Amino acid sequence: MRCFVTGGAGFIGSAFVDRLLADGHAVTAYDNFSTGQREFLEGAARQAGFTLVEGDVLDGRRLTEAMAGHDLVLHLAANADVRFGLEHPRRDLDQNTIATFNVLEAMRATGARRIGFASTGSVYGEPTVFPTPESCPFPAQTSLYGASKLAGEGLIAAYCSGYGFQGSVFRFVSILGERYTHGHVFDFYKKLLADPRHVEVLGDGRQRKSYLHVQDCVDAVLSAMGKGADGFDVFNLGVDDYCTVDQSVRGLGWKPRLGIKESVIRTLEYLQANRWVMERR
Repeated sequence: MRCFVTGGAGFIGSAFVDRLLADGHAVTAYDNFSTGQREFLEGAARQAGFTLVEGDVLDGRRLTEAMAGHDLVLHLAANADVRFGLEHPRRDLDQNTIATFNVLEAMRATGARRIGFASTGSVYGEPTVFPTPESCPFPAQTSLYGASKLAGEGLIAAYCSGYGFQGSVFRFVSILGERYTHGHVFDFYKKLLADPRHVEVLGDGRQRKSYLHVQDCVDAVLSAMGKGADGFDVFNLGVDDYCTVDQSVRGLGWKPRLGIKESVIRTLEYLQANRWVMERR
């Protein structure tokens, strides 16, 4: 199978690239390197089945040219700077919704018919049911990021209905693990490097967070895409529990295959061994 991964040089995207290559597939990573890192693809670049295309998902022509001949698209490219959405309201629309439209149009032009889409658990706001079912009602959207991802889901559903695509949407919780480059655990560690005696926590520290290790995320996505029925499917990816922000500072929490404690420790070990990641943020 020939797989096309948008955002393939990113934290999550590069993990998919490595796994797909290990499983014997040919893989093209498509990335503009606005947040992706070339170092994340060093191992992939040494394999014969790997191709790197530097390009932007907002460049429809280049995207279509690069996608030609592929069977499966994993659309992971997105605006990763979620915190400042209200300061740049166009960014989520362009990089999440319009970019998804461009990916779907490139698929239509090239004959690719299967897509996996990285959405977000943020579309549920603050759910009260754990684990949260896919049938959980949506609240009014309160973030431009969540709204733009939900719009992307809608486009994929419509293309599945109208053009016969097979679409799998994955609503992630926060992802941790090796190559992690942003988020509050990253911010905590950076602050502690500057001052080991003090770390600032926004709010009261009781905000609820759920996490999934990046390799568990890869396992879940590839398993679901291999078993999903034709048409359109939505999958929530997370765990049965959550922790609060102040607990995550101490590395405590739940235990799936990799629990919060082990996920945080592995993430921090990676950041400690790869200081260049810290220096670029």
